Amino acid sequence: MNHYDVVVVGLGAVGAAALYQLSETGKKVLGIDRFDPPHTMGSSHGETRITRLAVGEGAEYVSLARRSHEIWKDLEAKTGNQIYFPVGGILMDSGIQPWGKHGADGFFERTVSYAKQFDVRYEVFDSAQLKKRYSHFELPESGKGYYELEAGYLKPELAIETQLNFAKENGAEILTNSPVLEIKKTQGGGVKLILEGKEITAERVLVSAGGWVKDFLTESDKKEFKICRQVLHWVETSSDDWKDYPVFMWGFGPAPEDFIYGFPSLDGKTVKMATESFIETSHPRELDREVSSEEKKQFWEEKIKGKISGLKPNILKSTVCFYTVTEDAKFVIRPLRGIEEVLMVSACSGHGFKHSAALGELLKDKLIN
Repeated sequence: MNHYDVVVVGLGAVGAAALYQLSETGKKVLGIDRFDPPHTMGSSHGETRITRLAVGEGAEYVSLARRSHEIWKDLEAKTGNQIYFPVGGILMDSGIQPWGKHGADGFFERTVSYAKQFDVRYEVFDSAQLKKRYSHFELPESGKGYYELEAGYLKPELAIETQLNFAKENGAEILTNSPVLEIKKTQGGGVKLILEGKEITAERVLVSAGGWVKDFLTESDKKEFKICRQVLHWVETSSDDWKDYPVFMWGFGPAPEDFIYGFPSLDGKTVKMATESFIETSHPRELDREVSSEEKKQFWEEKIKGKISGLKPNILKSTVCFYTVTEDAKFVIRPLRGIEEVLMVSACSGHGFKHSAALGELLKDKLIN
């Protein structure tokens, strides 16, 4: 009764997508999560996530983003609930020094080149043209902007919940609040998963546990993955036109941290905005989930003040998530060392949600073929 064709460990963005795709095959599948997804303890929460097609992180990701859009639209047609909001997206560069992001130097130029290469609908304009269209961005005269028509935002919690619901409808089983303590190879072939008071066996296993992937790695392999705390802020608006803005990303300096991104206002009162940090935390359980008033003030002073108008220096809400990051910011998909039957997927390095639906489909194919 406790034997499955495939078990998915971790039901965040990629795990939920993979479980849904696997459930469509008729295989006996099980999803396990240490919390109760969608939840606020990982990397897949916070109301919105940016999606875009011409992803400067690498040409290999464009097809994943495009296929994910197709899957989101299919899920929307089945449920009547909108997951993907194609409100457009702006990528800005201050034009002073080329800026790097997620392991890619010259991120702006790479984005434009991929848009050309893959027939993504876009426009490029100078600082004055940007100011005329979106007056809240105080881009310097040397700056430039890239506008992508099919960019926008996703609702991460709804996306995860929808895919898990469909997986259950298709016959998949789900165990929540159930940490996996150990994964090991069985003598007769296959895999054994040890939980508190329970053992499960499977032909194949997918570990899509985000930062908790470290619990299943050798000491040397753990060093490949960094856990980096990220803070999301909801900033009070002083202008009611933020609801009409696209998603935006702005690299204003050469370092990966010289960066800010944000969304249109969903409540008419706040704009969700964030930067990126690559200071390492040893493990997700060690993450500081409190946001101090000093952090909020620093965010305003260093990332917003003098760059973006139409906002009050008042952060009404903040929350913490994290990235699981590799040195080159590339996705890692490979067997777990010593257990060929276990496939691991991590890290998404802070740019995974937009690809997650298609990643689930790709991982399904790897696990059953």
